[in-house]
Amino acid sequence: MDYYNEIKNELVNNEINRTVKNYSINRNDLNTYYNVGKMLSEAGKHYGENVIGEYADKLRVDLNKKYNERTLRRYRQFYNFVSTLKWSALPTKLSWSHMTVLMTLSDEDEINYYIGVINDRNIGYRTLNELIKKDEYGRIDAKTKNKFKRKEKLEVIDFVKNPIMIKNNNDSEKISEKILQKIILEDIPSFLGELGEGFTFIKNEYPIKLGDRYNYIDLLLFNIEYNCYVVVELKVTKLKKEHIGQIQVYMNYIDENLKKVNHDKTIGIIICKQDNEYIIKYCSDDRIISRKYELI
Repeated sequence: MDYYNEIKNELVNNEINRTVKNYSINRNDLNTYYNVGKMLSEAGKHYGENVIGEYADKLRVDLNKKYNERTLRRYRQFYNFVSTLKWSALPTKLSWSHMTVLMTLSDEDEINYYIGVINDRNIGYRTLNELIKKDEYGRIDAKTKNKFKRKEKLEVIDFVKNPIMIKNNNDSEKISEKILQKIILEDIPSFLGELGEGFTFIKNEYPIKLGDRYNYIDLLLFNIEYNCYVVVELKVTKLKKEHIGQIQVYMNYIDENLKKVNHDKTIGIIICKQDNEYIIKYCSDDRIISRKYELI
């Protein structure tokens, strides 16, 4: 097989397709780079590792200097990457830029998780890179990871990260619940993103009247995708059993006074400095979860 000319023709045809069929650029790119990577892998087995450098020199003359040795090695890496994952077809919403980010990962379940994120959230490679840097997959609990793997139905609380990363531009060393709330409100979109998809902010210090006294919910949210209210309580201490009782009262109040017939039941999220697995273990209400927070 004349590997060099086959590779050159693949690259030339892809350049033509990029001009004529702009709507399918990503698909053409990935198919081309996969095929080129496969031929480079086969050529290397026949002619040795140096053949990639030789082909790069020839392509630089025949086509364009962008097809240098580093680029060709990346195409071969891409072919090996996809072959290892045993995909039946390349995911439709992935671009070459997405792939260069995904190729930094080695765990197949993690890779498939981020591919799902790309498809569901329609994110670019820069956002993908940020999610990987923040270890979004690593901050999802094992139970949820198994749900992803088995393609089971997910609940709103499955997407809440642990720990929750909260951007902090505050110089204060001592953090109170009021200060923590203020920090969150300074960048509410980032905080909502840490909780997952579909969260919208309603109000902080949401007042509810219990008997003759007012109480205040730290953050009241609504999840559009899961059609339910979400009560968030902030604690700068270790999770305590009385925190569970408090948030249950608030959730029940919202269900009785705000929740519409078509809404699902209210979810409760306790964000605390330190988790307590035993308290959560013996909590009978599976609508309540606790998550640690870290200031970054």
